Amino acid sequence: MSNLKNDLFLKACKRQPVVRTPIWIMRQAGRYLPEYRYIRKKYDFLTMCKTPELATEVTLQPVDLIGVDAAIIFSDILVIPEAMGMNLKIIESKGPVLYNPIRTINDIKRLKEVDPAKELKYILDAVSLTKKELNGRIPLIGFAGSPWTLMTYMVEGGGSKNFSEIKKFIYNQPKAAHILLNKIADAVADYLTAKIRAGADAVQIFDTWGGILSQNDFQEFSLTYISKIISQIKRKDEPVIVFCKGVHFGMEQLANSGADVIGLDWTMNLGEVRKKIGNKVALQGNLDPTVLYAPKEKIRKETVRVLQSFGKGNGHIFNLGHGIPPDVNPENAKALVAYLKEESKIFHHRGTKS
Repeated sequence: MSNLKNDLFLKACKRQPVVRTPIWIMRQAGRYLPEYRYIRKKYDFLTMCKTPELATEVTLQPVDLIGVDAAIIFSDILVIPEAMGMNLKIIESKGPVLYNPIRTINDIKRLKEVDPAKELKYILDAVSLTKKELNGRIPLIGFAGSPWTLMTYMVEGGGSKNFSEIKKFIYNQPKAAHILLNKIADAVADYLTAKIRAGADAVQIFDTWGGILSQNDFQEFSLTYISKIISQIKRKDEPVIVFCKGVHFGMEQLANSGADVIGLDWTMNLGEVRKKIGNKVALQGNLDPTVLYAPKEKIRKETVRVLQSFGKGNGHIFNLGHGIPPDVNPENAKALVAYLKEESKIFHHRGTKS
């Protein structure tokens, strides 16, 4: 940690004193940047994920252009189902499609065991290369989808509006669902361990669809497996962040999952969550991403509002409450980072310079 020129993000993950609040933005390497779109014109999305040089280039873009305090490796959560043998395509107008979705125990039996060093070597190479190119400037984050979110895609065969197939699956074949969730959890734990070995300074688990479950079902089908992953990741002191969208009711449970940081979506009150769990874990979030469509003065105002909501002290990483929309003006993202750096100093005691 000490060999980083800027370790604010890692310090905040561990609730250590910082001179200002650090910031990174979910989906920061992506379509809102013209520099990204320029590369994307030449290559399809999965080719970019699978070519370490391209993945590195787009991972670094927001570091140079926007000025964030952490980089997150450019990739996709669905590389795990693909590595397990499912046929994945990313269709521009439609999003991800997984062909021959999982519907029975026999479909599960056909899935392969994943060795990250083989099937996902291209991502580990991208992590190592990005780490080298960052040259100690800021930390690098690796990530994966949660077992519940990955299973939802694997059973639905892609995104969904009503999630009927996955709900039918867990209610009619709960045993098969748990077998699959265990399989995915093992693969994700190995994958995140491999990313840390390749140079990731922290990892984040995205539970995008956690909020579609009832409280009991969330505990049974999502949280259990997030906790399992965290307990299986081999790490020294690399922080684990968990981001569950729409899971208002699960904050205390998430704080007991073994995670170091809990990400909040923009509908939650940061101050209230801090009162509940802020002495146990750091908090990440939670500006409404659509604020970035607003005039700059409004962006500044909302930035200050989020900072005030958390209040003074350590253990806050500023982020959006979900990914940055693809049609946001990059100048607005740049302004957000600048405002945050300026406005957040008064929320911290003058600590060691970082």
